[in-house]
Amino acid sequence: MSDNKLTDLKYSVLDLATVVQGTTPADTFKKSMDVAQLAEKVGYTRYWFAEHHSMAGVASSATAVLIGYIAGGTSKIRVGSGGIMLPNHAPLIVAEQFGTLASLYPGRIDLGLGRAPGTDQVTALAIRGENFNAAHNFPRDIVKLQTYFSAENAGSKVRAIPGEGLEIPIWVLGSSTDSAKVAAAMGLPYAFASHFAPTYFMEAIKIYRDNFKPSEYLKEPYVMVCVNVVAAETDSEAEYLATSVKQFFMGVVTGKRQLLPPPVKTMDNVWNVFEEEAVMQMLAYSFVGGPDKIKTELNSFVAQTGVNEIMATSHIFDHQSRMYSYKVFADVIRTAAYAPLV
Repeated sequence: MSDNKLTDLKYSVLDLATVVQGTTPADTFKKSMDVAQLAEKVGYTRYWFAEHHSMAGVASSATAVLIGYIAGGTSKIRVGSGGIMLPNHAPLIVAEQFGTLASLYPGRIDLGLGRAPGTDQVTALAIRGENFNAAHNFPRDIVKLQTYFSAENAGSKVRAIPGEGLEIPIWVLGSSTDSAKVAAAMGLPYAFASHFAPTYFMEAIKIYRDNFKPSEYLKEPYVMVCVNVVAAETDSEAEYLATSVKQFFMGVVTGKRQLLPPPVKTMDNVWNVFEEEAVMQMLAYSFVGGPDKIKTELNSFVAQTGVNEIMATSHIFDHQSRMYSYKVFADVIRTAAYAPLV
């Protein structure tokens, strides 16, 4: 058990730019700006986008572009990637893109890095072309990025302009113990994707903490975890709203992906017992309920895990209900009390 308290916790947003039924990606991006501006107002630390490709319901493929859009419409919240999938990009291009973002919005840009393609193998082939079968070394590519961002690289023949000499925090993202070992060995902050891959979360953060080596970037281990959040005025309302994310993840389980659907009164006629089990396993780290239930479960979770920061992702069909959920979640952490949305 940890001594960490809920009121000490930093809280942030992961946005997949989820497209709801009856809308377009253009609508989604406008809603993302609404959420980001609210998040800044109620004290969220950062607002991240995740790189995914060829998914009808997820519009965050051009991650760096969306980061620039949100950073331009806010003034202080940190904005970044959760994450950039390094096998899809040359480190130099990533350094130039994020160097540009950090030049435009100094002190506000984060660079979270993942080792997966963020898509299926056919789409990965389309992204990488002849590089599809090339060997990818995740730690080596991170070192390349650190080199491009360093002032000492000024004498190199290959330079990131802009990017060189800028302080852009690098995070290691993961959903397995392998990523934990990389983050620990390199002395970097670690973000775990337990919002869809909860299986190795506890094992991974233990490995990370036990093997962490202090670096010039970070002196002590720092763990951020991403979880699903559906908060509402009452537990029953939250459970109703959460049927949208359950249907959405059922599409992942069955391979029949769809735009985020509206909530339903019951899932009984939507899934079978095997689909339910698979979906609920993926959604193991989810906080669904009214303020009191969220507070109780969060307190227990923080005491058990000792995380430094929690990143909420909320797949909610109705835009105002989604905004309200983020407001309630912030209120629970900030004040351990509920306050109406104004």
